[in-house]
Amino acid sequence: MTAPVISVTPETPVSDIAALLIDRRISGVPVVDAHGHMVGIVSEGDLLRRTETRTAPRRPQWLELLTDRSIQAADFVKTHGLTAADVMTRDVVSVEPDVELVEIAGILERRHIKRVPVVESGLPVGIVSRANLLHGLIAYKPAVQPDGVSDAEIRHRLNEELRGEGWIDLTRLNIVVSDGVVHLWGIVKSEEQSRALEVASEAVPGVRRVENHLAPDRFANDSG
Repeated sequence: MTAPVISVTPETPVSDIAALLIDRRISGVPVVDAHGHMVGIVSEGDLLRRTETRTAPRRPQWLELLTDRSIQAADFVKTHGLTAADVMTRDVVSVEPDVELVEIAGILERRHIKRVPVVESGLPVGIVSRANLLHGLIAYKPAVQPDGVSDAEIRHRLNEELRGEGWIDLTRLNIVVSDGVVHLWGIVKSEEQSRALEVASEAVPGVRRVENHLAPDRFANDSG
């Protein structure tokens, strides 16, 4: 995560927040109250639609008639408001410091957001963004493949890995392992399935190489 966290107060002017995002090269900042507790977050997305830049959205007149007036008023505050309190997102998704990266990645994907604040006892202590996850990917180094892993153990591990995957029918697959080389035989419905089986095989400790002998299902009527 990025720490220490840069934050603003509800009274911080919108123009100052925009300058802060640019100067610090960040895409969002938590909004904290007088006690340091997070009450919202302002992101680049919250500042995209503004009257100052003539980017405020305009609904067709017929749609205005169908839109609840409270929603219209909230949109007006968002596009015309002058402080963080006016433009911030209040319903903020956050995580605790001990949450694993795989769970954070899932949150970002499911919620279609680019960052998630890390909060401890109500106080923001950092932010994990998509960029942080990419940095982690760059820093990742695969574990050294152990020597002496038997062919039977490789085959067993690969079968166990694939057993819980719904995209492949194991009854149509035959895995042969010889001297650390995985030979994939069987029928697949798509090139994606074929490549996924290669990827799964390559990830098993002890595998030296993967030989793909898979054949396409000529009668498949879908890409699944």
